[in-house]
Amino acid sequence: MDANDPLAELRPYHLPEAVGWWPPAPGWWLLAFLLLALVAVVGYLYYRKQVALRPLRYAMQELERIAAAQANLAPDRLCAELSALLKRGALARFPQAEVAGLSGERWLAFLDANGGTSQFRNGPGRALIEMRYAGIGQVDRAELIALTRQWLAANLGPVVESRGEQHA
Repeated sequence: MDANDPLAELRPYHLPEAVGWWPPAPGWWLLAFLLLALVAVVGYLYYRKQVALRPLRYAMQELERIAAAQANLAPDRLCAELSALLKRGALARFPQAEVAGLSGERWLAFLDANGGTSQFRNGPGRALIEMRYAGIGQVDRAELIALTRQWLAANLGPVVESRGEQHA
């Protein structure tokens, strides 16, 4: 050994021990938590959307059944079935106390007020009470079904409130 060489006394370098995979670093824990939270939020939103659309889906299936059978239905029977479907849709969307007792002109006024139209009192929707109660008047089947579809879509869409809430 050379006395003048201070590096000659150093030992050779050695590698540190390998870093273990467990426990993970805090950053990995945070990433795992954020991914789980993201999956939970997406799952909740998907579930909520499916629940919110369920009344609309059922109502549209029933409306399609009525529309397919409309040629075989008497006009008063068609109006009765469409009115019953609208009533069930209204009960799913609005408080029972507000909807259950409605009939005649008050029922048509309610449908117009919540459907953003005047076609129930002053259009094809008038047949809902004229044919059902008096058996008079004409029924434009296609327009009445389209009006029913429009009302259901407007009121049973993705923003469905619970039955017990008050509406402005």
